[in-house]
Amino acid sequence: MKKSTFKRVAALAVAGVMTATCFAGCGGTSSSGSSEGSASGNAKNGKVYYLNFKPEQDQAWQDLAKAYTEETGIEVTVKTAAEGTYESTLTAEMDKDDAPTLFQVNGPVGLANWKDYCADLSGSDIYKQLTSTDYALEEDGKVYGIAYVIETYGLIYNKTLLQKYCDSDFATVKSIDDINSFDKLKTVAEEIQKNKDALGVKGAFTSAGMDSSSDWRFKTHLANLPIYFEYKDRNITSTDAIEGKYLDNYKNIWDLYINNSTCDPADLASKKGTDAETEFTTGEAVFFQNGSWEYSILTKAGMTDDQLGMMPIYIGVGDEANQGLCTGSENYWCVNKNASADDQAATLEFINWCVTSDKGTTALADDMGFVIPFKDAKEATNVFVKIDNELTAEGKTPVSWNFTTMPSENWKNGVGTALTQYAAGTGDWDAVVTAFVQGWKTEYAANNS
Repeated sequence: MKKSTFKRVAALAVAGVMTATCFAGCGGTSSSGSSEGSASGNAKNGKVYYLNFKPEQDQAWQDLAKAYTEETGIEVTVKTAAEGTYESTLTAEMDKDDAPTLFQVNGPVGLANWKDYCADLSGSDIYKQLTSTDYALEEDGKVYGIAYVIETYGLIYNKTLLQKYCDSDFATVKSIDDINSFDKLKTVAEEIQKNKDALGVKGAFTSAGMDSSSDWRFKTHLANLPIYFEYKDRNITSTDAIEGKYLDNYKNIWDLYINNSTCDPADLASKKGTDAETEFTTGEAVFFQNGSWEYSILTKAGMTDDQLGMMPIYIGVGDEANQGLCTGSENYWCVNKNASADDQAATLEFINWCVTSDKGTTALADDMGFVIPFKDAKEATNVFVKIDNELTAEGKTPVSWNFTTMPSENWKNGVGTALTQYAAGTGDWDAVVTAFVQGWKTEYAANNS
């Protein structure tokens, strides 16, 4: 793989752009029949086939596609890959005659696999709509992908239950605002677990499910924390060999999750993402590691903004009192250059409509809970996005996403398997370290051979 010239924005810059520009008021609808796409393409004669990466947003995309077709007459088909199967699904679909016209990669690593299928978007209307070119995958003077969502994740918590803990006689920590370090979080979680019957919960944390619908939260999102702090110490943005400097901290937070949960650690292999959602929305757990994309699911289940909070994931590293939420993107739209000129033109018009029209931006902001880095973005109603803005305004430093530098899906799966075996008692932590460090080196070398 050639070294990508993808421009990574620093954590503070990401937050600044989000605050200053991503939340601009919604602009007018883009007109159909624009000059987007291939010069020889006619969008009216084309169709769109989007292979969606996010199962949790499947229905919202189906609804948006239907609305666009009704408005323009252009056929839009959305197919959603099952959790954890996107790469294999994309590979299978690209081999078909009627291949996706729109797909996504997760950054430079994903682009390395699909660059030969990606049209140059440097002259497209949607590229011109970006608030910053830092949100584009650029290489060799061409634009191969455009980030369509900026997301935030951390520890979602039930405010009512957490306040109930703080008000109790047995609580050491008396204010939610005082939970600003791993040590404080550990104290709170263990006291909640010890007094779960008195609080009316089953555990401090929801189950850390390790089936494919949930394991990404830990083999990718949680794993980002030790990577982020190592990169920060080494002043790098990628590496062919991770040192694993903060894997003891990774172990500490993982132990905290699995030992203060709604279920026995041995049961995690079969627990699903929906199990964790149900545990949280029914008040069985106080904390739920997840992100801004969960907002619509939680509110549709009956939770209100007054009940929802999000705090940073503390692992005991750095200036924790000034740590913010994890904020970034691994979602880049790519247009299939092998599609017909008409289909490419239709696809480009569709995605530009998604990020400029009232219907499109409303769906992305409200139904999907996205913050989109485009000039006509609508301000999200998502409470977790608002919390991220507030923390940034207070001077907290967001933790940037480094998913795009993880060497491969095989690496993530190796870490996930080792974490699951460790939780079940059939493996030790040394196996996690091996999967993390040696696995990184092996997969990086394999992908660059």
